[in-house]
Amino acid sequence: MVRFTLSAALLAAAALARANLSAPQTVPGAFIVEYEEDQDTGSFINSIDDDASLRKDLRYKLFKGASIQFTNVEKSEDAAAKVLAMPKVKNVWPLRRYPLPQHTVHSTGSSVAAEMVKRQLQGNGTDTFSPHLQTQVNKFRDAGITGQGIKIGVVDTGTDYLHPALGGCFGPGCLVAYGRDIVGDNYDGSNTPVPDADPMDTCQGHGTHVAGIIAAQSNNPYGIIGAAQGVTLGSYRVFGCQGDVGNDVLIAAFNQAYEDGSDIISASIGGPSGWSDDPWATVVSRIVKNGVPCLISAGNEGDLGIFYASTAADGRGVTAIGSIDNTLSPALLNNASFTVNGAAGGSFGFTPGSPALWNGASLPLYPIGFDTTDPANGCDPYPASIPDLSGYAVLVRRGTCTFVQKVQNAVAKGAKYVVFYNNAAGTTAVSASVAGVSGVAMVTGEQGAAWVKALQAGSKVSVSLPDSGSATKFLANFENTASAGFLSTYTSWGPTFDLEVKPQFSTPGGMILSTYPRNQGSYGVLSGTSMACPLAAGIYALVMNVRGTKDPRVLENAISATAKPNFFNTGTAASTRKLLAPVPQQGGGLVQAWDAAHATTLLSVSSLALNDTNHFAAKHEFAISNTAKTAITYALGSAGAATAYTYAAEGDITPAGFPNALVANYASVAFSPSGNITIPAGQRKIITVTFTPPAGLNAKLLPVYSGYITVNGTDGAALSLPYMGVAGDMRSVTVLDKSQTHLSQSSDRTFAPVPANTTFTLAPPGHANDTIYRNRTVAPEVAVMLAMGSALVRGDVVPLSNDTSAQANTTLVLGTKTLGQINEFPVLLNPRGDFAVRWEGQLADGSYVPAGRYKVVIKALKIFGNPDKAEDYDSTETVPFTITYATLPKRRSVRTSKRGY
Repeated sequence: MVRFTLSAALLAAAALARANLSAPQTVPGAFIVEYEEDQDTGSFINSIDDDASLRKDLRYKLFKGASIQFTNVEKSEDAAAKVLAMPKVKNVWPLRRYPLPQHTVHSTGSSVAAEMVKRQLQGNGTDTFSPHLQTQVNKFRDAGITGQGIKIGVVDTGTDYLHPALGGCFGPGCLVAYGRDIVGDNYDGSNTPVPDADPMDTCQGHGTHVAGIIAAQSNNPYGIIGAAQGVTLGSYRVFGCQGDVGNDVLIAAFNQAYEDGSDIISASIGGPSGWSDDPWATVVSRIVKNGVPCLISAGNEGDLGIFYASTAADGRGVTAIGSIDNTLSPALLNNASFTVNGAAGGSFGFTPGSPALWNGASLPLYPIGFDTTDPANGCDPYPASIPDLSGYAVLVRRGTCTFVQKVQNAVAKGAKYVVFYNNAAGTTAVSASVAGVSGVAMVTGEQGAAWVKALQAGSKVSVSLPDSGSATKFLANFENTASAGFLSTYTSWGPTFDLEVKPQFSTPGGMILSTYPRNQGSYGVLSGTSMACPLAAGIYALVMNVRGTKDPRVLENAISATAKPNFFNTGTAASTRKLLAPVPQQGGGLVQAWDAAHATTLLSVSSLALNDTNHFAAKHEFAISNTAKTAITYALGSAGAATAYTYAAEGDITPAGFPNALVANYASVAFSPSGNITIPAGQRKIITVTFTPPAGLNAKLLPVYSGYITVNGTDGAALSLPYMGVAGDMRSVTVLDKSQTHLSQSSDRTFAPVPANTTFTLAPPGHANDTIYRNRTVAPEVAVMLAMGSALVRGDVVPLSNDTSAQANTTLVLGTKTLGQINEFPVLLNPRGDFAVRWEGQLADGSYVPAGRYKVVIKALKIFGNPDKAEDYDSTETVPFTITYATLPKRRSVRTSKRGY
């Protein structure tokens, strides 16, 4: 594998206006600086000639530096390069922003009607919480093992520690015993953090849900049980009430959690990356190397297919957690009642939608058809035979078209209220804000079907739905018949672009009931890898209790080896489930915590990375250790997982979305020594394994193959070791989508290409940020689309006019005669996706090009490419264009009034 070190010039990347909102954005003029050795940050800021201010002091045991903000954004890249050249500076990175995790909130509810709660998740004092049954966590609680003595630092939105199930207090002796607010309520990711000592989750909810998954106490009406109720929690709030979080804040939070003595650090935060060298991932990797396991959610972009690893989960040594679907679909439903022919029909549960102004309405139901299997029920405009619906609640089945379209059709007939019945287990919140509608809601498919049957028989069914604020709540659990125990379709796929195995393993994260802030209902059902990660953190604490070790590698190896690989599933009951899901989707598989805690056979690694065809590592070694008291004989074998094709068809350059095309072509595996292996008690044996890539694959579709080495012992041990490789050449993969990389203009947010020879009149040099110009001038904008990740994207300015001075100032770089790069290039460590850079005529060295005719040559470094070789770049160029500069307005002379004012 070819690796390279980024030079000073390459680190001077700055503000990008990314069209892909899920991709990390940068803060204009802001940078993270790492010192060579500790120094006073105030003195360092004062030593910078340019106008710099301190955003955050970042001096910790494992990272010494600061984040800084340059007031003059136009010249900040040149200033950053000068900072990097200072003898006491080790690294400079652009400050990037990461969004609040895109989890799904299915339902929320308070405990106002405790007498109505159905304790279906807990009985007879034993742990029957379904995510715990899936992962064997229940066995620890039944044995009295609770994670006692372990400190878990949670980096998130803070915690509502006053919640009764989360201890009701903050500080020594409390469940949430340490931590702090790193940012303050008004922080949005771009402004300066204002920290304080109180990590209360006041306005988000995500962190409170995460905290409950780890350690919720049993004093709650819904039977919620934390995986490790005996741990001590640390809470580090890194989000304000809106917006994103900067990686300087995340670096501070992880370092602070480490220095506060956390035994485990968990974060359900991230953004698309695929590169292990960004500053946040680098810092987290250092913490792991210093003995503290760091668990980070893999991401929720599974729909985008393979090669979409998230940072900092993609850091070296960092444990990335994927998501499995719950066996149950819990729902916190509002309680309501209905009548049949005027007589009481019973109660039912519903999930209010938006809008939800039911005002206690009691209305007869009007069904749009009697076919309860119709996939497009209510999608077409209603026929003339349907009467005025203003006095009804319209009953419509979910499916095919959008909720908004269904509601619009109902409103066209006068309807003000619409009740959906689901086409899957449970319910979900409907958003359908259509003019004329007052309230929408959803009931279960079973309830809706029962009503339709009664209506078809001629009965009159009426429903009374209370407003959400006055409704009592109850918990209902529905069997997940479609995807129980299988990988969540949203869980992000690895591997990294360096072909390192991600994720490491998976836990339940789909449809998880846990605590929620008191002002948002106290309890909630959410889905995401955000929910899987804290469960894994709780499991780490339990395994630490039993094994008596906190070593990150020992724990990851044991948990990965004992995890249970599962079959591939598209999220529907109709999935074939004949092939093991690829390792880059599930890692080692579904965690089996009790097995990991008690395993007496240990493996020395958690996975094997075979790389691509050109860098193929055919031979690997790993050790099997027998820590039992007797000799054990082991049978070695292998189980192939599905090979996933990156592309849907030959000629494609963008990875296919989920579900990927899978084939049953497996690698061949040979062992040395071969045959059964006996290892005496307390000894270890080195195993050499030789891989032969699978035959019959279409290399043009970039196949990613994977599987598991199996280790089965005579004592009943059944371990597996994931492996993964690529049957193709990563360096030949197209990374730059030339068809969607072009010149656009700053006034067009669709980033459409402009015609050749367009003329742009720019602000006078140095005045682009003046309001008069920023709001009125249209600048050229380079729109870049990356089909795959690229560690380095260049934007070279090439003069086309006959200006001899401009031509004389060019330099031949990678085969291009360039004046230099646009001031916001090069752009480093890019995920696949798009971004756009506005150009005001300034180059990366701070100078401005003269008015004239130009083109921009965009070069994207290929994966495993050498940055010093032109042939290792994908390249394209924009159409020719012309720039001129506006003239600064003349200052008005100041006249003295004759009145002498």
